[in-house]
Amino acid sequence: MKIGVLSHKFSTYLHKRLEEVGRNFGFQICFIQLSYCYMNISARSPTVYYRSNETFQDLSAIIPRIMHTHTSYGASVLRQFERMGVYTLNSALSIIWTRDKLRALQHLARKNLPMPITGFADSPQETEKLIELVGGAPLVVRLLEGSQGKGTIFAETQQAAVSVVNAFKQLKTGILVQEYIKEAEGSDIRCIVVGNKVIFSILRTADDTGFLSSSAPNIKCDFKHDAHEKKLSANLERCFTPVKITAEEKKIAIAAAKAMKLNFASVDILRSHRGPLVLDIDCFPNIEILEQFTGKDIVTPLLQFIEMNLKKSD
Repeated sequence: MKIGVLSHKFSTYLHKRLEEVGRNFGFQICFIQLSYCYMNISARSPTVYYRSNETFQDLSAIIPRIMHTHTSYGASVLRQFERMGVYTLNSALSIIWTRDKLRALQHLARKNLPMPITGFADSPQETEKLIELVGGAPLVVRLLEGSQGKGTIFAETQQAAVSVVNAFKQLKTGILVQEYIKEAEGSDIRCIVVGNKVIFSILRTADDTGFLSSSAPNIKCDFKHDAHEKKLSANLERCFTPVKITAEEKKIAIAAAKAMKLNFASVDILRSHRGPLVLDIDCFPNIEILEQFTGKDIVTPLLQFIEMNLKKSD
């Protein structure tokens, strides 16, 4: 079987790991550069072409690794593969849903999944009401376009919260305002979901200095701190320790991925007095960082899942 990896950018690590594990399954792994793809979208002969008229008629499955900056075109190419009957690990629709944070949270709420109280508004006139809605300061402000912990700000005081919210609104930047879960103490749990299983989970923790602590030595995150706010511009995958999750947390993580129609996802959960809360969901977990810093194997269960679903479709 031939498995394609669709991305704009490939890491040497991921390239090597997929080829190495793929051989054990008898898979041929090919890497498809998104920018070199072009399409015939006609009803009779939907086709994805590559470079000099190369086609993918012998492709069995696609693993999408589409970056935020290429979501629109990447999803279009992926949708074309779906029309050609190629199995996709995560569908184009699931990626589009997940990349729109507001839509994703609304969809998770519609599926009755527990979340922190979250507010959204367009006009600065509603700032005070928006802050009141989530329980006042301290609170968290998140950019709609942020990912992997980037574009998240913790505002400790009412003054800081008003300043941050108004500044983003004046810049016409989409934001979400969320309640701060004090009992979580700056920690959340990242669950890696493949199909109907959480294959492992990690605890990500912020210390009192504003830096994320880590079990790995000499690793720091860019987690800036000042008198009124902590700017979380961190690559959070680098700052964690293994953690055993409860049956309820596992159930919620799997349900969140299913709600977004994701077969491969990271689901971030907060532990609160009212139970586990879904904080975020991502269709593009960083395999390289997760494997290197946890010693866990993600690629094998991923290819096992693809193999199982290809056999079902035969």
